[in-house]
Amino acid sequence: MRYRFIEEHRGNGIRLGKLCRVLDVSPSGYYAWRERPVSQREVKNQQLLEQIKEIHQKSRRTYGSPRITEELRKQGERCGEHRVARIMQKQGIRAKTKRQFKVVTTRRNFADPVAPNLVNQKFVAKVPNQLWSSDITYLWTREGWVYLAVVLDVYSRQIIGYALSHRLTTEIVTEALQRAAQWRTIRPGLILHSDQGSQYTSTEFQCLLKSYGIQSSMSRRGNCYDNAITETFFHTLKTEHIYFERFDTRKEAELSVFEYIEVFYNRQRKHSSLGYMSPVEFEQLNNFS
Repeated sequence: MRYRFIEEHRGNGIRLGKLCRVLDVSPSGYYAWRERPVSQREVKNQQLLEQIKEIHQKSRRTYGSPRITEELRKQGERCGEHRVARIMQKQGIRAKTKRQFKVVTTRRNFADPVAPNLVNQKFVAKVPNQLWSSDITYLWTREGWVYLAVVLDVYSRQIIGYALSHRLTTEIVTEALQRAAQWRTIRPGLILHSDQGSQYTSTEFQCLLKSYGIQSSMSRRGNCYDNAITETFFHTLKTEHIYFERFDTRKEAELSVFEYIEVFYNRQRKHSSLGYMSPVEFEQLNNFS
């Protein structure tokens, strides 16, 4: 380890003799170490490093050692997470720094009826189109706020419908739901879970649900944990992508969200809850594509 330290710091303007004295080794010992053949483990570590760099870049620098290890194993490599973590730490390779994420709840219209909570924080579905979850968040651009509504299939965590608007109205959630209904087959007994925001309690949205034969379920008032699965997606979207971007226009934000969801999140990003598969890959593996 001392010889390797010398090798790494010798080019920083520090004389070899001084380094050897500080580390209590001889220059001859250092030169003898340099002449030794590289071990098979070092050769393998260098090979793994190149693969790690490639996987890290393809993940948009969002993967840490667990997901990178899983990808290496899928590529046929037999390696442990601790080894991958050591290589990454030594080379300064890490996932993007996470920033604090604030959960946002929409306001309720007390004149509208509220649907019962049919989920009770049990976000489990054995097949697609059994349980959907929907929520709204907002993104900042130089033109002002833009709001994003999504519909998520709990079975695979796939975003199956979404809409963006500069206005926080019922239309944004109805558009997201309509896109989901066009894309998916509505299973009898399908539940859509949301918060008690006025967009979801509105007559227009509730009538749309009934027209599709979808049951409405709503979180308890002000309880973000009751819709934690969609909040988790918003956390991922913002801390892996949005917080690292600057949007001049709402159109830029819309295109960026489209690219993240359709290209990366649904089809490439590995989810630990899905056995480190993407939502699309998970559904295809289980013959639900």
